[in-house]
Amino acid sequence: MTDLDTLSVNTIRGLCMDAIQQAESGHPGTPMGIAPVAYTLWQRFLRFDPRDPIWPNRDRFVLSEGHASALLWSLLHLTGVRAVDPDYEILGRASVTLDDLKSFRQLDSRCPGHPEYRWTSGVETTTGPLGQGVATSVGMAMAGRWLAARYNKEGFELFDYDVYALAGDGCMMEGVSSEAASLAGHHGLSNLCWIYDSNRVTIEGHTDITFTEDVAARFLAYGWNVTTVSDANDLDAAARAFHSFHAETERPTLILVHSHIGYGSPVEDSPKAHGAPFGAAGVRETKRFLGMPPDETFHIPDGVRDWFDRGIGARGAELRGAWEKQLDAYRAAWPALADELDRIQRRELPDGWDGDLPDFPADPKGIASRDSSGQVLNALAQKVPWLLGGSADLSPSTKTRLTFGGAGDFQPDEPSGRNLHLGIREHAAAAVANGMALTKLRPYWSGFLIFSDYAKAAIRLSALMEIPVIHVFTHDSIGVGEDGPTHQPVEQLAGLRAMPGLLVFRPCDAGEVTETWRTVTALRREPAALVLSRQALPTLDRSRLAPASGLAQGAYVLADAPDGQPDVILMATGSEVSLALSAREELAGDGIAARVVSMPCWELFDRQPKEYRDRVLPPAVTARVGVEQASAFGWDRYVGDRGIVIGMHTYGASAPLKHLLTKFGFTPERVAQAARELVAERQGVAV
Repeated sequence: MTDLDTLSVNTIRGLCMDAIQQAESGHPGTPMGIAPVAYTLWQRFLRFDPRDPIWPNRDRFVLSEGHASALLWSLLHLTGVRAVDPDYEILGRASVTLDDLKSFRQLDSRCPGHPEYRWTSGVETTTGPLGQGVATSVGMAMAGRWLAARYNKEGFELFDYDVYALAGDGCMMEGVSSEAASLAGHHGLSNLCWIYDSNRVTIEGHTDITFTEDVAARFLAYGWNVTTVSDANDLDAAARAFHSFHAETERPTLILVHSHIGYGSPVEDSPKAHGAPFGAAGVRETKRFLGMPPDETFHIPDGVRDWFDRGIGARGAELRGAWEKQLDAYRAAWPALADELDRIQRRELPDGWDGDLPDFPADPKGIASRDSSGQVLNALAQKVPWLLGGSADLSPSTKTRLTFGGAGDFQPDEPSGRNLHLGIREHAAAAVANGMALTKLRPYWSGFLIFSDYAKAAIRLSALMEIPVIHVFTHDSIGVGEDGPTHQPVEQLAGLRAMPGLLVFRPCDAGEVTETWRTVTALRREPAALVLSRQALPTLDRSRLAPASGLAQGAYVLADAPDGQPDVILMATGSEVSLALSAREELAGDGIAARVVSMPCWELFDRQPKEYRDRVLPPAVTARVGVEQASAFGWDRYVGDRGIVIGMHTYGASAPLKHLLTKFGFTPERVAQAARELVAERQGVAV
């Protein structure tokens, strides 16, 4: 009689093979090799209650080698994980049913090709691009440290969860994992364990054609505890490795596991095991090797479900029950902090959170939007204690440092600090922010807009997962002047706007900055990118112009024609709005009535009812000029095929700002001339 451990491991393997074979698509090799280690973690160690998969102090399991998703779907099914709805209510149905497994990789299946957050309960983060999972896990571990530092009190250890990430050779090759591992080592995140599934195979072949470094030595240099499991099938060796992790109190742990891709199959240890089904004959042969019924599909032997229920199920329920009992006592002893925890879990904000936001008086000299942003951020953070973040080594420039008393710096010996120092690691910085948001804190991170390219994959995932990360970018245009084209963003705004679900804001003055932060702080399921200036922007006189609250609609009429019937519409964002206002005054001298529309967030404007959009941009007015110190890409849908866009069509240049503005046509004269040409064309007269 096969013992229940071995039977359970082979059941996982069988479900993975069958799901992939039925889909005629997938990656069977990795689940076959690493299943025993994943099983050992879930059945013997993971503090996770399948009946409440969003319990706040649960251990997190991240499948960074997301192509092995069949492994996770099998575990979620066998452990009976319950489904959770978008309002965080636990439902009566299973997260992954057997029918879901049978429809692996098919339309609307709860078992997609890679783990997708929000789609399948039990998935802690979306993984697909290799390295993203492990990098995100660092943010989860940092969040755990911060939560413990703020909320744990004597006699109440509410937060002591661990974070496990299962990674492969590809994850270790990706640069983001190195950035994240370095940061984790600096912070001594002893609540973080990466399991490195070293099967030495990638799509192109065996890893010795490209990857021959000593990974263990690299992680020792990062300051990690490193232990090795020489045979993935040795459950006791895997258990000893997890005990080593739990015994470590000062360093994160890397468990280096030597596994055999496609274990037991005809293509074991071959690149052929990586990304294609074994075939019907290969599946049968593998099942014979494992001692499983070769002709039965999706077979779950008697006793396996009950075994999981007596293992992870019973342990998780007991741990969660004890935690909830402790939380009840905590509510009586620390009611204000308990209220914060409730709001964090519901993604709600404190009462009166936006009551003291700065009000900036009109000022023609103005203030850089990065500076006004820093003031608003500091006001907000004092009202929202779980709003925290930092920069990729640029907070003096991005103005994202929290400077009020008690804000502090998040460091190994001071995990309660709210200023994160993320180092020159833009990609990891964004991934860490994702991990914190997945723990339901409200994180932000910052950098120069040009370097958003380094973080694009993680920014995209924040949009894909619908988590409210705040990405703060400064030095938004050729306005960085002498730094030259390497530091002058051109196509980055268009790239960010192209991401579905990401709100991109480029405010025109301090008033719009305040409204931007008011809008993005209230978001529950959307990330936002703030694009801010280095140079001073005039603070507009709102007694003469429309209020900045119009930002909530994405675009609004800032200044109109005297009779509300414009001859031409001037549209702009950021620093170019003041430019459009100056052009409007010049045009008025020529008897041309111009409307100026500030368009700080295209995405919000596009969501408005057609009636509102047509009021702001009347279809009958086809003389339209768009102005933005960025790629003109995308402006055509607002200016139409008969309008003019004054934007960037090349890269920038190294020179003082005033010379760049003249060279590239960002002057009131150029905007006014474009407007005259359009009006004359409509009127059929020569300019």
